[in-house]
Amino acid sequence: MPYEAVWMNDPSKLNKFEFIKMEKDGLDVIRTIIDKYSKEGYASIPEDDMNRFKWAGVYEQKPKDGYFMMRIRINTGIMTSAQARALASIGRDYGRDLIDVTTRQAIQYHWLKIEDMPDIFNRLEAVGLYSFEACGDCPRTIVGNPLAGIDPDELMDTREIVEQVNDFYLMNRDFSNLPRKYKMSISANIYNNANAEINDLAFVPATKVIDGEEVIGFHAYVGGGLSAKPHMAKELDMFVRPEEVLKVSIGVTTIFRDFGYREKRHQARLKFLVADWGPEKFLEKLKEIIGYMPSAGQNKVVGWNAVYYDGVSPQKEEGLNFIGLNVPVGRTNSDELEQLADAADQFGDGMIRTTMSQNIMLSGIPDDKVEEALALPILKRLSPKARPFMSRTVSCTGNEFCNLAVVETKERARRVADFLDDHVELDEKIRIHFIGCPNACGQKHIADIGLQGALVKTPDGMVDAFDIAVGGILGPGATFNQSLKGRVKGDDLGYVLVKLINFYKEGRESGETFHNYVNRVGVPAFQERLTEILAS
Repeated sequence: MPYEAVWMNDPSKLNKFEFIKMEKDGLDVIRTIIDKYSKEGYASIPEDDMNRFKWAGVYEQKPKDGYFMMRIRINTGIMTSAQARALASIGRDYGRDLIDVTTRQAIQYHWLKIEDMPDIFNRLEAVGLYSFEACGDCPRTIVGNPLAGIDPDELMDTREIVEQVNDFYLMNRDFSNLPRKYKMSISANIYNNANAEINDLAFVPATKVIDGEEVIGFHAYVGGGLSAKPHMAKELDMFVRPEEVLKVSIGVTTIFRDFGYREKRHQARLKFLVADWGPEKFLEKLKEIIGYMPSAGQNKVVGWNAVYYDGVSPQKEEGLNFIGLNVPVGRTNSDELEQLADAADQFGDGMIRTTMSQNIMLSGIPDDKVEEALALPILKRLSPKARPFMSRTVSCTGNEFCNLAVVETKERARRVADFLDDHVELDEKIRIHFIGCPNACGQKHIADIGLQGALVKTPDGMVDAFDIAVGGILGPGATFNQSLKGRVKGDDLGYVLVKLINFYKEGRESGETFHNYVNRVGVPAFQERLTEILAS
């Protein structure tokens, strides 16, 4: 029996896009792409359906001349070598060999044509992959522990839970029309390696003594998100057994669907409802839907590793290892992905794992094969020992392909990271994130140094520039970075960052991280230094 769309009772409270979704469910566009637009061509696509393409995981790429971007769901970032080869072949045949790893562990293509979509969908489905609902006002790719099942720092293997939740929502028309995008995170890693606080709904490892026995489960967070108005997710006073994760997610998603704001698109994320209601009222409503839940136990998150795994590390199984590789600014290609698939089969467990830091891991490598694996030619560029700044630089797509970005980011980020590695010697790795617009796909707010693209007027016209923010971190003591005043021209960015980082290097105490230094000296001290740099 279909649910009741209660928000339709008051059309005055709906933005114009809600009427587009009411006229035709976003999921319906998938069949239309296959049966109609792929045969009739780009010119046949009306604007309303172009907006619905997001439910197929597809966006029209810049400059809107017939090419598309597509995201592929990689649940918790784990794919098989067969899936990787299929992804590589699609990129080679249709995407000019270009493959990006996103900050939600997805694989992203560019340069796709509408005529090619049916074959792409079929080739993905043949290996158990989908682009459907990787975008749109629906539950998107579920991020999680990329090391699930092999992680010495996890309380449980979360792979089956993620698959259960994913399978429930994928193509489920009861939840295909939410107020806005909806992002979930599920991890039992004690170092918060699925970035819980910036998701709409997140599950983190917890324990609770029930009837005299310690039970392993989760705590739930709701209402996180970035963009122009970032919110940290709020922890609910609730303990969730592993078998209850799906039930809780259905309850939270139902609240968002039925009570989330639909009047203004820019205020429609779950974070705004949670901020207005507060976690106590939200939990009360949740219990009305799903029934009694025990109070919270002990949150087992002890820190945050920012989802970075450099080089060789032991798995929880004795004698096996995983290798963390740096994918510079998240950009790779079909040949490299195929070589990684070959490496996974030859030396490991046949798995390739993507991270929210836009990097890749190979796993299941026996002790006696590690050195041979490290000697592979592919590991020269996708290095397990990348230079410090390159290893910690993240970038969104930028205006090369994205219609929302105002500046180019990928190549700029790569050049700036190289420049910093050439000009700064530092034993502490600083996380630097680039974004091309306020939507913050590059997750600028959680970086040590966040860089947001803008434009400045010069005698020679408008040029790319960046605003700087410092001090972001997740995990215990989570806080977003704080913006500094003083827009920096893109061509000057490397020089300015060298001086700002040297300000930290020269003033820090022994072993003091960048975040802790920002906390100790204060953002005004960084503002003063930036003002001096820009005036010199």
